[in-house]
Amino acid sequence: MTTTEITYSESDTKGRYGARPTGAADEAEMTTSKVSDSMIIVDHTFVPDALRGTGLAGALAERVIADARSKGQRIVPLCPFLRGYAEKHRKDLEDVIQW
Repeated sequence: MTTTEITYSESDTKGRYGARPTGAADEAEMTTSKVSDSMIIVDHTFVPDALRGTGLAGALAERVIADARSKGQRIVPLCPFLRGYAEKHRKDLEDVIQW
């Protein structure tokens, strides 16, 4: 079974989650912009062609949602991938997604 490491880095206004399966040369990413201490925008998701269909984007979505929930933040899903993910799980994400 391949494991995936998800990392997070941030600056004053931006955040970046990276997901790399063990042994992979490429990395998927999900980026955020900070609106305030209580709100972030997920603005971009990218998965390299070699890693598409492996569930990395979903893993990134779950991580950003869990992190926002633990920090008491709401997410504005501008990124088309996260918006679609949130729409599919709308009832479970009412506390964290800002429509």
